[in-house]
Amino acid sequence: MCTALNLNTHNHYFGRNLDLDRSYNEEVCVTPRNFKLEFRQKEAIFEHYAMIGMATVVNSIPLYYDAANEYGLCMAGLNFPNNAFYPQYQDGKDNITPFEFIPWILAQCKTVNEAMALLKNINLVNIQFSKHLPLSPLHWIISDRNGSVTVESTKDGLHIYENPIGVLTNNPPFPYHLENLKKYNNLRVDNKQAKDIPDSHYCMGLGAVGLPGDVSSMSRFVRAAFGKENSVCDGSELASVSQFFHLLSFVEMPRGVCVTDGGHLDITVYSSCVNADKGIYYYTTYNNRQITCVDMHKTDLNSDKISRYPLILEQQINRQNSH
Repeated sequence: MCTALNLNTHNHYFGRNLDLDRSYNEEVCVTPRNFKLEFRQKEAIFEHYAMIGMATVVNSIPLYYDAANEYGLCMAGLNFPNNAFYPQYQDGKDNITPFEFIPWILAQCKTVNEAMALLKNINLVNIQFSKHLPLSPLHWIISDRNGSVTVESTKDGLHIYENPIGVLTNNPPFPYHLENLKKYNNLRVDNKQAKDIPDSHYCMGLGAVGLPGDVSSMSRFVRAAFGKENSVCDGSELASVSQFFHLLSFVEMPRGVCVTDGGHLDITVYSSCVNADKGIYYYTTYNNRQITCVDMHKTDLNSDKISRYPLILEQQINRQNSH
C-alpha cells in the first residue's frame, strides 16, 4: 500500500509514502556518476547521471524504492500484486529486471520524453535478485516538472500511460483509477453545494462530502488527487516541503487501520519528498516525524562509491523550555 505524487511550486517536488508491514533497512543513497551500474542482461554502465533516493543496499547494490537524478527526473515503484507480470527473456529487447528498472532509466534520461523513448524497447524480464529476494510485483511512476507517465507490465504487455494527475497508488491498473476519479468531479473546497443541508453554516468542508476516507488504493488515489489539485503554497522551500508532507499525511497509514491477510499491520514506514531541481531528499519515518534531509550535491558526485545515510528512526523532539 503506497502513494506517490508530484507538486510544482517554484521547484518540482516528488515523493511517496511507503506503506508496508515491515522495514527492509532502507537508507538514503546517493549513486554518483562513476559508480559501476551492473545489469543482469545488459552491459554495465560506468558513467551516468547521479541519483539520490531511498534504497535497500544488498551486496553494495542500491535497490531503489524511489529516486531522482541530477537533472530532475524522478521515479518510484509501488505495489501492484496480482496484476504485475514479468515475461521471460526476449531477443532484440533491453531485458531489464524490475529491481534494475529505476537506475536503468535515471542513469540515462533527463526527461520523461527521453524515458519514453528508452521504454519502447524494454522488457521487464523475470529474473529475481536472489533466491532470498524474489521480485516484487510493481508498477511505476516516472515524472519531471512537465508531466508524468505510469508504467505497468501485465500479461498483455508493457503499458505506458500518460498520467495527467501526477499521482499513483496500488491496484487496480491505472486506467481504472482515472475512470474512478471521474465520480468525484463534483467535490469542492467550499460549502456552496451544501446549501440544502440544515445548519451547514456551522460546519466548513461540506463541499467535499463524499471524498472517500478509507485506506484502499482507490480511495487514496482520489484523496491524493483532490489534495494536490487544491493545494495552496507560497512556493518557498520550507513552505513547499511542509505542504508536500501534509499532502502525504492526507493518505498515510496509522498503525492498526489496515491488517494484512497474514495478520500484520501496514504502516507508513517512511514518507519522502525530493526537491528534484536541487537534489535535496527529505524524509520522515513512522516513529520520527521530524523532517531530515540529504543533499546530493554535498557529496562527491564524481565518485565511484555510493554514499549511504541510515534513517534516523527515533523520534526527535524539540524541547522548547527544557534546559
